[in-house]
Amino acid sequence: MDNFDLNLIRVFDALQRHGHVGKAAEELGLSQPSVSYSLKHLREQLGDPLFVKVRHGMEPTSRALALTPVVQSILADIREHILTAPGFDSGTARRTFTLAMSDVGEMVFLPKIMKRIARDAPLVDVRTVSTDPKDLMAALQRSEVDLAIGYFPDLQGTDVFQQRLFRHGFVCLVRADHPVVSEGLTKKQFQSLPHAVVQAEGRSQEIVEQFLKAKGVQRREMLHSPHFLSIPMVIASTDLVVTVPAAVAEVFARFADVHALEPPYSMPSFDLKQHWHRSQQNDPGNRWLRAQVLELFGDDGSARRR
Repeated sequence: MDNFDLNLIRVFDALQRHGHVGKAAEELGLSQPSVSYSLKHLREQLGDPLFVKVRHGMEPTSRALALTPVVQSILADIREHILTAPGFDSGTARRTFTLAMSDVGEMVFLPKIMKRIARDAPLVDVRTVSTDPKDLMAALQRSEVDLAIGYFPDLQGTDVFQQRLFRHGFVCLVRADHPVVSEGLTKKQFQSLPHAVVQAEGRSQEIVEQFLKAKGVQRREMLHSPHFLSIPMVIASTDLVVTVPAAVAEVFARFADVHALEPPYSMPSFDLKQHWHRSQQNDPGNRWLRAQVLELFGDDGSARRR
């Protein structure tokens, strides 16, 4: 097997179908001497004449006739599974997509993604993971994660593709009947009111903390929590203030009696993106999923690689 030239299979197939060296050579784009030379090698490898000369061309031997369905099957498998690019029919595809998101990212992205998949790809399953930023690149490389959606500034390099979805800013949340709602939040109030500080695995909260530190803003950090889930209920029942991404505030306002206010400082904004590895660039299923995410959340469609 190590010394067998797989190109000889194509020569065998052409000779079997045409029964003529010249016609086989024409189909294969080879010279007649090249086809004759290949037939010589086939005979030596298989220990059989395979095709014998007759008046009108070449006749297959009994061994060649027995090999014909095997050769045809091999060539059909190569055409179907190797040479033909796979497709993705969302209506019938069975596949599990793994998405890397922070818990706050799930709040923002997952409801719409699941609604779209349930409608257009009913047999597709979704698994979400919260991966440490230092491990996420390796997970993408190993195809353990199909897509990372959110704020992942550590995902850099020529093997990572990324596509901007939208630009994001921050707002301050207070309870709906908080005294500051009517007049807006001043810098003095921001510093004097008690705050909830979320220390989740999502990197976006780092932007707020780094900004306030750089500005030398002091505040009363009454509550530190690693989770976003309890925050809207805490804010709705206390005088605490919390600074969160605007899209998160929109989600919180749907199930808690809270109100969003503009921060009294010009806080930085950031881009939310979807990221994938070079190995997934041309995968039909991954391409379909990226298109859905862009359609649902994108404010422009410009993909770029970094």
